[in-house]
Amino acid sequence: MRLLHTSDWHLGRAFHRVNMLAAQAEFIRHLVGIVRERDVDAVVVSGDVYDRAVPPLAAVELFDDALHSLAGLGVPTVMISGNHDSARRLGVGAGLIDRAGIHLRTEPSACGTPVILSDAHGEVAFYGLPYLEPALVKDEFGVEKAGHEAVLAAAMDRVRADLAARARGTRSVVLAHAFVTGGEASDSERDITVGGVAAVPAGVFDGVDYTALGHLHGSQTITERVRYSGSPLAYSFSEADHRKSMWLVDLDADGAVTAERIDCPAPRALARIRGPLEELLADPALARHEDAWVEATLTDTVRPAEPMARIGERFPHTLSLVFDPDRAPDDPDVSYARRLAGRGDQQIAEDFVAHVRGAGPDEDEQTVLRDAFDAVRADAVVREVAR
Repeated sequence: MRLLHTSDWHLGRAFHRVNMLAAQAEFIRHLVGIVRERDVDAVVVSGDVYDRAVPPLAAVELFDDALHSLAGLGVPTVMISGNHDSARRLGVGAGLIDRAGIHLRTEPSACGTPVILSDAHGEVAFYGLPYLEPALVKDEFGVEKAGHEAVLAAAMDRVRADLAARARGTRSVVLAHAFVTGGEASDSERDITVGGVAAVPAGVFDGVDYTALGHLHGSQTITERVRYSGSPLAYSFSEADHRKSMWLVDLDADGAVTAERIDCPAPRALARIRGPLEELLADPALARHEDAWVEATLTDTVRPAEPMARIGERFPHTLSLVFDPDRAPDDPDVSYARRLAGRGDQQIAEDFVAHVRGAGPDEDEQTVLRDAFDAVRADAVVREVAR
């Protein structure tokens, strides 16, 4: 069986001030073309279909067009909700849409109930694990402490139990939306840390033939059977070096996996340039970036006059201008943002405690801080779901 694995469409999202809807529509046309040209048997979409719980109407219309195009080809599509989606909204009408071959899996309680598709070698069971927010689903899965690994492990126990009850030789595919250990994050993914831990081990997915992951925006191979497709478009300058693609996966009669990357169309190249303004304007090596979307970081010790207008004369598609003056690390004028770069909420809070009282928090105090951050994140998720 040939699968096309994609995820993280984020329909409705902009790139800085650029509306990406036309580029997202071009990607959908590309995806439908690949399905037709490469004889794809099933499409899997591993979450974050939309960029937010209440998407703009234009994004909903594009999603509707995508579903109609895929259904028109007669190729089944299995799709789960991600942490950016409203599971309830995405899942509206799922029972009716099922009849058209579009299988929306947004309910945590249905993790162990697969979509069954068949080829010449028998059945393939597709298990959809939508994004599982630990604070909201721990009771459903009977876990004592809310955590990503605990709820995903419990969901996968249901998958393996169902698979064990099926005919010998039934092949299996899991769709999941999670941060798996070994994956490389970018700046455009929403933080899903709980209890100080965001990642879960790839071993959670042992026992199935292929795991189609969503959430991280870079295409990545965690193991030969566990992969991220990545987002089809770049949504932050941290993705400037990404090769945006989908996975074309062949599952043979015995469940062996071979995978090929299929490139996605890019509306414009991305570039990150850094240095004093005058050097950026004069450096001939930067000519290749003159038609790209640009993030320019200026290192001048004194902020230049009209920097955006001047950088825009050479790089007319500059979208982001960052000031990061070259100074010694102990210079008192080093920016607060620079000192905090790369530090998580927990670490910043612990450093603050150490700063105001002269000693960092002990283990019990670290737990209090961690629980407070988890409670804030969980409350934000509940309010998002309720919108």
